[in-house]
Amino acid sequence: MLILSAILAIFTYGLIAPILGALLPSYGLTAHQQGSLAMLYALGLVVASLSAGPFIDIKGSKLAVLTGLALIVASLAAAPNAGGFSGLLVVYFVLGIGGGIVVTGSNALAGAVDPSRRGSVLNFLNLFFGLGSIITTYVASEHIDPAKVCYLIAGLSVIAFLVSAATKMPSPSGKANFQVGEVPGLLGKPQLLLLSLFLFLYVACEVGVWNWLKTYLVETVHFDASAAGHVVSYGFAFGILLGRVVVSRVLIKVPALMVVLTASICMAITTYLMLHLNSNGAITAAVFCAGLSMAPVFPTTLAMAQDAFPRGTATAMSIVITFGWIGLTVSSPIIGALAEGGHYERGLMLIPLFSVLMFLVSLVLRPAMRRPVTA
Repeated sequence: MLILSAILAIFTYGLIAPILGALLPSYGLTAHQQGSLAMLYALGLVVASLSAGPFIDIKGSKLAVLTGLALIVASLAAAPNAGGFSGLLVVYFVLGIGGGIVVTGSNALAGAVDPSRRGSVLNFLNLFFGLGSIITTYVASEHIDPAKVCYLIAGLSVIAFLVSAATKMPSPSGKANFQVGEVPGLLGKPQLLLLSLFLFLYVACEVGVWNWLKTYLVETVHFDASAAGHVVSYGFAFGILLGRVVVSRVLIKVPALMVVLTASICMAITTYLMLHLNSNGAITAAVFCAGLSMAPVFPTTLAMAQDAFPRGTATAMSIVITFGWIGLTVSSPIIGALAEGGHYERGLMLIPLFSVLMFLVSLVLRPAMRRPVTA
């Protein structure tokens, strides 16, 4: 039941992660408004993940996961009745808070199952994120009423809530000895700072694809809206799912640092190609390869953070996740501003640029992770 609860929670986040990008074309917003909406969604993720880690270390994962799922259900139920751009801002901010709590809680829960194989466990867990993403992007591409999409995902989220409510979860690992006052000390650790910077860059890349690729394909490459949705679901989301299946086995023998370094190189190449190829088939292939490249980065980085910080584990992980959401917060308005006037290709070039920066950070991260973290 414990693994099932974590799987359903991360599956739920997989369902909501691409929903903004999948539904954006139906909202009729300007590029600037799209950037503002994505930024507020990201701010919700930041607020949630920053506070969820210390809470989990002290109180445990169950209450956190239940709270996050409840907020997701409430925001999705409200989305079809938002009444305009201002209402959408509120809905997606609350959705971001719920999603951020669920991501931190489910990964902390799964990471505690087998600490000796966290990388493999978290990649296996997060392949259900890819499955959820495929479902949402596919359903949204089939010209189904956006309200029905929201209600469908809300219903599935209720099932995840009920399973988590019925699941007995382990006691908080840090209740006896971890104090909130120790958080500032964690922020001074070079390993945590480098992992945070790495995820800052990565999340900007991955969510940039979720939020903007469909719009780019429709507006710039002139894909049919349904075909563009299929590229995101069958290409990017399926690439992430398949990649995590493979990497969950690879990490048993290959060091995590080598995996993320290689992934950074592949990300830079594949995301550049997806913005510069001309044929539909070639673009779809490049998007699929981009999904494969990105697949191991998020869960493997979280596993490295948990391994490096046995004390205050959820807090360290939540700090790394928070910087990831900050990357989304910063990148969304930048992409929106650069894409103003229909220049979506120019805005999305931020993704291969950030991928190159990820590679450079990973080179510095390698020697830093070999040094033990002092108490």
